[in-house]
Amino acid sequence: MPTPESAPFWAGTLRGELRLQQCDDCGRHYFYPRVSCRYCGSSRIQWRQVSGHGRLVSYIINHRQPDSAGRQPIIALVELDEGPRMMTNIVGVDADPDLLPLDARLTVEFEVRGDQAIPVFRLEGAAS
Repeated sequence: MPTPESAPFWAGTLRGELRLQQCDDCGRHYFYPRVSCRYCGSSRIQWRQVSGHGRLVSYIINHRQPDSAGRQPIIALVELDEGPRMMTNIVGVDADPDLLPLDARLTVEFEVRGDQAIPVFRLEGAAS
C-alpha cells in the first residue's frame, strides 16, 4: 500500500518508470523513500526518473515456494547505476547459479500485480 512518502515511486512503476529521490543539497540518490535525505538530512529532495540499469550484488534462489508459473523465484540485491541498492526479483533466467554471475548487468522491467507494478530485473541482453 503506497504511503505519502512512496506514492511517487509507485505512480512511476505504473508508468514503466523507475523513480528515486535525489537530494538537492548533496546530489545523492537514495532508496527507500523517506522525507529527508539519508546522507545529509536535507528536506530539499526531488523525485527523479533513473536509468533502470544496475548490477547484481547478491541473490538467493528460493526453493521453497515456486511462483504462479512454477518458477523458483530469484530474490536479488541490485545496485543501481545511480548508487542505491534495492531488493527485487530476477526474471527471464533459469534459477541456476551458473547463469547468475555476480556483477552481471541488469535492466529493470515492471510486472503488474493487482493494482500495482513491481520493479523486477532481467540480465542485460536476455530476451524479454
